[in-house]
Amino acid sequence: MSDESQNESRIDDTSAALLRARALVLRDIVACGADVPGIVDVLDVAVREREWWVQRWPEGIEFLAGQVAQDVQDRLVDTEGRWPPCPQHPDEALQLEPPMGADPHWICGRGCGEIAALGELPRQA
Repeated sequence: MSDESQNESRIDDTSAALLRARALVLRDIVACGADVPGIVDVLDVAVREREWWVQRWPEGIEFLAGQVAQDVQDRLVDTEGRWPPCPQHPDEALQLEPPMGADPHWICGRGCGEIAALGELPRQA
């Protein structure tokens, strides 16, 4: 395979991973009823910024979705408050475990344990 073909393949893989990461985080945003333009804009900025990151560290592609989710979470704490809230402890934000790993899950730090995989939060009432 030529270097150009490998680069095109990597770009395709990167684009697919970015779209997947956006979709997973957006599903959780929707599940929490936070799907308003300002929050979706925060998500889109995080995805754009992580594109640069993953292009420079292609081995990190498996961590991309979790990193995007954490970027959104970090930015929203300053403007919207804690996201995503724990279903049992609404004043507490869920955390991703592993913080830098593949297949992250939302975890409650106050004893609920694992709530859902990234992209699979249950709809909140």
